Amino acid sequence: MADYQETLDLSSYAALGDSFTEGLNDPGPGDRFAGWADRLAGMLAAQRPDGDFRYANLAVRGRLLDQIVAEQVPQIRQIQPDLVTFCAGGNDILRPGSDPDEIAERFENAVLELRRDAGTVLICTGFDTRTVPVLRHLRGKIATYNVHLRAIADRNGCAVADLWSLRTVHDRRAWSDDRLHLSPEGHQRVALLAARALGLPTEQDPAAPWPAQPEPTAAEVRRENLQWARTYLLPWVGRRLRGESSGDHVEAKRPELLPL
Repeated sequence: MADYQETLDLSSYAALGDSFTEGLNDPGPGDRFAGWADRLAGMLAAQRPDGDFRYANLAVRGRLLDQIVAEQVPQIRQIQPDLVTFCAGGNDILRPGSDPDEIAERFENAVLELRRDAGTVLICTGFDTRTVPVLRHLRGKIATYNVHLRAIADRNGCAVADLWSLRTVHDRRAWSDDRLHLSPEGHQRVALLAARALGLPTEQDPAAPWPAQPEPTAAEVRRENLQWARTYLLPWVGRRLRGESSGDHVEAKRPELLPL
């Protein structure tokens, strides 16, 4: 893990991944999404009094691991940033019949390439889906994948943002209405977690309890679940059946290392 002094010396950062890193459902400037990676970039930039900090976000929603490796990883050799965050494989895990052991092997091959071209690599574990409808049955596969990710980080000297242990994202307020992507506050908590994984002190605590609020009634939960299924689940299943991706015809929002 990078130490505090090393973190302060970071002058460039590139984020790789899918919708999680693109920042879906966290509205940002210019009709684009912000997300935890943009928020982390802002925290890192604030540590450089000279203002000399550049940031690229190559993540595109819907991308599978092999697509990220083919489209995004090679660009790191060209731009050679001080920091890369590489969060990938979640969309692969969602696929029926996917093998977390095999996905992890491909993930590590990409990490080896990134370690040659970037100063520091940070990876993210998967979320604990025990409270998420439909996705809770994938919890075992995600846990297996996470064990591999931690071993990969240990073998290759990567920092780890452990999303599985971040219990505050079990609160429904951490998630947007589609229940697949974080809310703005959820993205903020992940950004804080990533910053701390890099050794950057933060005034806010990603594990701070949420303000108390009344629990929904059973009837309210049923209505919310039905509304969610009609609005989000059925269209998602339809795209899968048609072989479509939410990322079709979408390009990276920050394809080059540029000042914030």
